Amino acid sequence: MIEALRERVNVDAGLVRRGRYLSTTFLLEIGNTAWLIAIHEGRINSVTKGPLVMPSWSFALRTSDEEWDKFSARRPPPGSNDLMALIKRRVLKAEGDLQIFMANLRYFKDALAKLRAPDGVAA
Repeated sequence: MIEALRERVNVDAGLVRRGRYLSTTFLLEIGNTAWLIAIHEGRINSVTKGPLVMPSWSFALRTSDEEWDKFSARRPPPGSNDLMALIKRRVLKAEGDLQIFMANLRYFKDALAKLRAPDGVAA
C-alpha cells in the first residue's frame, strides 16, 4: 500500500506544486515495518521498504498497525482522520527535525491521505 504513494502523489499537480520547495527524506514506521520516503521538489522519488540498515532521514513518523489502519480507512473515525489528531492522541510519534515536517504540514497531510482507499473500494 505505501509503495503506491509515489504514483498517487506525483500525478497530483497541485500537491507537487505545494511541495515545490520541499526536498527531504523521512521515515514512516508502521508497526514493525519501515519505509524511507525520498522527496525532491514535491515529487516522491522513492519509497524504500525496510529492513533498512542505518537509514538517513530528517524526521520520522511512527505509529502502530491498528492506528494506521484507522487513518488509512476510506472514512477514518474522528481522531484518526488527521496526522495532528494522531499526534494529539499520542498514537503517532513524530521525531527528528520537526521544522521540516511542520513547515510542510499541509503537504504531508495531503500526501499521506492519498493512501486512503478511494470511494467505492473497500479498504
